[in-house]
Amino acid sequence: MLSLVIPVAFALVAAAVAMNFWRLLRGPSAPDRILALDTLYVNTIALLVLLGIHLGSALYFEAALLIALMGFVGTVALCKYLLRGDIIE
Repeated sequence: MLSLVIPVAFALVAAAVAMNFWRLLRGPSAPDRILALDTLYVNTIALLVLLGIHLGSALYFEAALLIALMGFVGTVALCKYLLRGDIIE
């Protein structure tokens, strides 16, 4: 059953990544682009976790944790820049 579900999940998450990338390029405003970037890294984490399950390797889970950490910090920095015009106070 898992051998059937993993490729379907790959395809659906890849479609979500493509739609997020489209919103990142075409977003009408900066907050829309930041939200698309935030969702893009979440979907990338999902792809890495699926790949880790598919290959049976824990290395991909560690990479997903690193991307989650960098994505969170990046989102906070971009939002701070939009609100205040400066990242470091």
